[in-house]
Amino acid sequence: MADEPTAGEPPTSDPIRILLVDDQPLLRMGFRLILEGEDGVEIVGEASNGAEGVRLAASLTPDVVLMDVRMPIMDGIEATRLITGSGSCARIIILTTFDLDEYAFAGLQAGASAFLLKDVGPDELVHAVRVVASGDAVVAPRVTRRLLETYVRSLPPQAAPPPPDPLLEDLTPREREVLGAIAEGLSNAELAHKFFLSEATVKTHVRRIFTKLHLRDRVQAVVYAYESGLVVPSQGQDY
Repeated sequence: MADEPTAGEPPTSDPIRILLVDDQPLLRMGFRLILEGEDGVEIVGEASNGAEGVRLAASLTPDVVLMDVRMPIMDGIEATRLITGSGSCARIIILTTFDLDEYAFAGLQAGASAFLLKDVGPDELVHAVRVVASGDAVVAPRVTRRLLETYVRSLPPQAAPPPPDPLLEDLTPREREVLGAIAEGLSNAELAHKFFLSEATVKTHVRRIFTKLHLRDRVQAVVYAYESGLVVPSQGQDY
């Protein structure tokens, strides 16, 4: 679940701007009907393929993109890679048919923030959109959590640790500790409890980590922590 706003922070009043990218008109219509009925949510556009989605993401500047994987002209993985690589602030939720879609791992590395099944219930869809849009949410959607667990456990054992990323040198010792805890799936409230800090201080640490390492969100932070060797996967590890 997303962390509650820190006391004293003004609530955000701007609606969450959503772009729907799927080659099935009926699916787009269903998502539109569900999301448009929610307060603080606005559908800003629809695209029927990845290439069109990339163009609309650049011109409409959505906060969240609901992205299908299999589409004509350009698939959702390549579209995700292009959108995130362009410097867009949009967070992308990949729509999959199966819990462990064959393209899902590529989606993680392309910059997706979450994954949802196409038959997701209305409440879970709305919750996931709000969680991802919040920016400092825990890795929450169940498909994303399962994918990360499987992804981490699929990493090959290494005889020697990878060379350290020079960017890690920019982190303070506390920021390294916080990044490791993020990789365990801890929320801001749990981080505050673990390190005896206020949630406002935790949020500052998290923002600085993301800025220094050029990370978009916690999903990317989890992937980075393992790929950089900062955290070593163990067979019995859970998020």
